[in-house]
Amino acid sequence: MNPQKETATERRCYSACTRKRPPRLNLLFSSVQPFYFVTFITHNRLPLLARREIHDEYRAFCVRAYERYDVAVGRYVVMLDHVHLFVAFPQQGITLSKWMQSLRSVLGKELLRVGFQKPHWQEGFFDHVLRSAESYSEKWEYVRMNPVRAGLCQRPEEWPYQGEIVRLQY
Repeated sequence: MNPQKETATERRCYSACTRKRPPRLNLLFSSVQPFYFVTFITHNRLPLLARREIHDEYRAFCVRAYERYDVAVGRYVVMLDHVHLFVAFPQQGITLSKWMQSLRSVLGKELLRVGFQKPHWQEGFFDHVLRSAESYSEKWEYVRMNPVRAGLCQRPEEWPYQGEIVRLQY
């Protein structure tokens, strides 16, 4: 990375990827599998995602990730232009960044198959470490109401592009 030409986003990403965890988080993560709240977005917020084929491919990817790598995707909502999900990773193995790269690659291939040309994804993704069951519940309540707030359904349980792969518990 050339420091003279890097963008603010590149500086933030580089900084986030290279810094070490504060000591208090090392203690937490040595005994508990961290849960992440993750959001990723389509390029230019194009409404590409809320369709059966994409949802089916997403679920299949998450099931394979659990079976092969112990990556546990909990609750999730696939919206028109973004996905919210909760995920936990094993202490050793695949990283969140690598897993997200794989997920977006698989979904991108399915988007191509159904007729959507690249680019599909906004650069990067948002992730937040959840530190308590209360945090998980609060975030899930917000996420599950997204389709209602967007006017896509009357009640959250009516939205067909949501679910839970593995029950995550604190």
